[in-house]
Amino acid sequence: MSNRAELLARVVTESRRHYAAYVLFNQALADHLGLHPTDLQCVSLLDLESGPVSTGEIGALTGLTPGSASRLVDRLEKAGFVVRQADPKDRRRALVALAPDARARIAAAWDVPGNAFGEVLDRYDDDELAIIADYLGRAIDVGQEQARRLASAGPSHA
Repeated sequence: MSNRAELLARVVTESRRHYAAYVLFNQALADHLGLHPTDLQCVSLLDLESGPVSTGEIGALTGLTPGSASRLVDRLEKAGFVVRQADPKDRRRALVALAPDARARIAAAWDVPGNAFGEVLDRYDDDELAIIADYLGRAIDVGQEQARRLASAGPSHA
């Protein structure tokens, strides 16, 4: 096997292990915060948005149906992680934003793990970090496209 083939095989194997480890970490962090893992991911995605979003947009971000997205927002509001606010363009519609102290609550829980992940990244120079960031960005695009493809194909009965 060529060096490139070995490297590609290693990247695939390590990517699978990384995903599995991240799922376990996400579950542990969600448990620590008293949230469902999907709810934690929603909070994380809301933190990346430039402003409040609709429940429909939350559904699109998370891949949830409108009803499931609405229930997710209800749970997050009850837990104090999000607030609903009137849409300034349409007062009949509510938008969802992170609660004022949500970032602080997440940051406190993320402090030790964030430092640990930061130590891993500190081992790379700027050129290597640029390659890692490029790979992650491209992998996100592929993952989102494949999720859409699988969702539109429906369940496999193989």
